[in-house]
Amino acid sequence: MPSPIIRPLRPDERAAWDPLWQGYLTFYGATVAPEVTDLTWTRLHDASEPMHALVAEQDGTVTGLVHYIFHRSTWTAGPYCYLQDLFTAQAARGQGVGRALIEAVYAAAKEAGASRVYWLTQEANVTARALYDTLADRPGFIQYRKVL
Repeated sequence: MPSPIIRPLRPDERAAWDPLWQGYLTFYGATVAPEVTDLTWTRLHDASEPMHALVAEQDGTVTGLVHYIFHRSTWTAGPYCYLQDLFTAQAARGQGVGRALIEAVYAAAKEAGASRVYWLTQEANVTARALYDTLADRPGFIQYRKVL
């Protein structure tokens, strides 16, 4: 496959986005209610929302997605950028799609005046971590979570 073209997700691409979104959720053993997926889709296309989506396209096919969110920080005047979701279709893995999507988020964050892009992954996600270790620092923080 050729190098991916990274571009914003368009409102008419729900049918291309859904399988990638569901693949991402399946990878993490997660489920999201259909109404939350619908709300997420709406938010991704609402200019007043801090949520954004980019996709990778190869030969006219959407092969990867990334969702990212800008938020304020008590430590900086500008925003931070949280890279929330990243997924590449199985057939496109190992072709630079993930790297290209992350680098596109870096560019968008820099343009928005963000001083940091950060994300989480599971410790056991060794394939992704091998890529991430080439693109970012691992600061050693541990995440704590309380589901409400």
